[in-house]
Amino acid sequence: MKVKDLPKNHPARIKRRKRIAVLTFAFIMLAALLAPFSGFLLSGQFIGSAVAQEKSADSNPRADYWRAVKGGVGGYSAIKGPETGVLTQSAGVDWANFRRGPIVKYAPWAIAGMFLVILLYHLLHGKNKLTHRPSGVMVKRWSWFERLVHWTTAISFIVLAVTGMSMLLGRTLLLPLFGGLQGGKAAYAAWAQFSIQLHNVMGPVLSVGIVLMIVMWIWHNFPSKGDWGWIKAGGGIIGDKHPSAGRMNFGEKIWFWIIATFGMAVVITGLLMVAPSFPSLQALLPIPITRGMMQDANVWHVVAGIIWMTVAIGHIYIGTAGTEGAFQGMSTGYVSAEWAEQHHNLWFYKMRRQGKVARHPDRYARGHGAIRQRSL
Repeated sequence: MKVKDLPKNHPARIKRRKRIAVLTFAFIMLAALLAPFSGFLLSGQFIGSAVAQEKSADSNPRADYWRAVKGGVGGYSAIKGPETGVLTQSAGVDWANFRRGPIVKYAPWAIAGMFLVILLYHLLHGKNKLTHRPSGVMVKRWSWFERLVHWTTAISFIVLAVTGMSMLLGRTLLLPLFGGLQGGKAAYAAWAQFSIQLHNVMGPVLSVGIVLMIVMWIWHNFPSKGDWGWIKAGGGIIGDKHPSAGRMNFGEKIWFWIIATFGMAVVITGLLMVAPSFPSLQALLPIPITRGMMQDANVWHVVAGIIWMTVAIGHIYIGTAGTEGAFQGMSTGYVSAEWAEQHHNLWFYKMRRQGKVARHPDRYARGHGAIRQRSL
């Protein structure tokens, strides 16, 4: 019998889906790391406009005029709205200096610090392994739609993180790196231009994903009486204790509310920044968007995004290399009974009472009966 003809919760099919998911995830992470280097391929498409803009900036005969405007000389603007006739805004200089100063200076250290903490933890503690080996008894944890929303949101998040950090730190990190390579400056210019376009396209995808996540999972993430015990036990991260938890443990609840707050902050501030470019979207907002509001939105967008990215690194680690069996749940929809009982015992017992624990006779026949009986 072919694997595709087996029941969808059969171990062979689950193993195959897990293998495909692992390879796909590895490809996504590798592509994210190498994405900026695609500028060398994109430069053939964008190099003409980039070079033209650079030459125009160097030989602009109206440079003196714009210096005068910056000094306060009035001018004419065809744009209609609350800032009609305002060609430059002095507060924009303060915003640019703040963005290039404290944010660029300290943001990378927050992300680097999280990587360092995870590396030290993994070297000193290692992966959180299962106490009992999987017996073949499975529990369905995530539906196909939940996994679709999760992975769509996750992929768009990674794309937006890479392109967003490229826009924020490109001149500081990427340009010096690319500048020493042949055609490097043109490649950086092409990647920078493509990053902006890709960021604006993927933003709405992430926004829809976040809203769906909140609607689907908010009911499972309110505080419950077992959370304090989970906190006192440190979530089972250190030591051999495995605190009781329902479908979502307290750590997962924290991650959910990070998405619901900082994630929504990123969505709202992103909307404020792009709304003026889309008159139909601007018309839906209760107030007109000014440049000052866009500058404030940009600062909060970056700060919220960096906090979200920093916590996400920990979430990705725990869900992949940090916890044995965790990745299988979101990649296949099923987790082993042993994993469920160890990490979410209250939810597992509920599923067992409802008869939602799947048995596999072929596994039972191969000597796993004692383990299966204990788990059930």
